[in-house]
Amino acid sequence: MFENAGAFFAFSDDQFNESAKLPPAEYCALPGGLICPKVNVKTLHSEMNRIQSEGIAQDLAENGKDAIIRRELYNHEIGITWDTRDTVLALQDYSISEEEIEAVFDGMKEELCQ
Repeated sequence: MFENAGAFFAFSDDQFNESAKLPPAEYCALPGGLICPKVNVKTLHSEMNRIQSEGIAQDLAENGKDAIIRRELYNHEIGITWDTRDTVLALQDYSISEEEIEAVFDGMKEELCQ
């Protein structure tokens, strides 16, 4: 996807100059050090969204909502914080509700207290 769009990562002028094939004014700097030709930014964004959606669908199919919620609760240190807000934000693209997250968390509380 990056290659097709002519996109690359650069965190210095040297890295930019090594990878750039167009004049600097024809590039757009995106978050995380991603550089893309301006004419391809919309296509790159669209393709990244498509890949993310496919990844979410695959994750849900392979793991199921409850396992994903548990994974993300543990990733956000639920045993230390007892706060689900970071997990709610992390799973917003999954269309998993705060109520579903709280229900899984409630089922984990006894396990977390051992």
